[in-house]
Amino acid sequence: MEEERREVRMNDEENEAEIVKDEDKLALHFLDSLHNYLSLADSLSSTLRQGWLELASARHSMGASRVNSSLLDLKFHPAATTLKITGNDGAQPQFTLQKWASSEPESTQLEDKNEQPRDSDLKSSDNDEVQKERHKSLSVFGVLISPKLRASQLSFEKALETLVEIANTRSSLLHSFHQLHQEVEGTKE
Repeated sequence: MEEERREVRMNDEENEAEIVKDEDKLALHFLDSLHNYLSLADSLSSTLRQGWLELASARHSMGASRVNSSLLDLKFHPAATTLKITGNDGAQPQFTLQKWASSEPESTQLEDKNEQPRDSDLKSSDNDEVQKERHKSLSVFGVLISPKLRASQLSFEKALETLVEIANTRSSLLHSFHQLHQEVEGTKE
């Protein structure tokens, strides 16, 4: 009889140890997600700061009359970059950035940020198309574009990519928090 009690006590202690290990794993995953989130936020801040400085430098070198908002075409244009959301049916949502989607109806998109190219020739032709689209978007500022303006464009593109990474990390962070909260609430009962 006493041996059975010891076995039951040992099984209870083992179950409690497993629950604590699961909670520790979830807490560690949550803290890792939080660290990644804060690192990405810092990276975003640096990238945006760099982009604004490069834009200001381009405006200084090209002149305020050549780089200002009055040169922008305010007509309706299709989006050059789109955001695709997957897994929103109860699962953790995943965000994907699709850059430089062409305005021509016969072609789809030029670059999908989270998909690997199938062929090196395809990748080089896509890069040529992406470069053409980038050049086309800067053509409103004239023929001779400052390298600082091009660098500013790339900085803001990188900032957009970082924002998508932040959205994915935040989604992971919230998912981890929800799992940890459920695990802690389950052990209290």
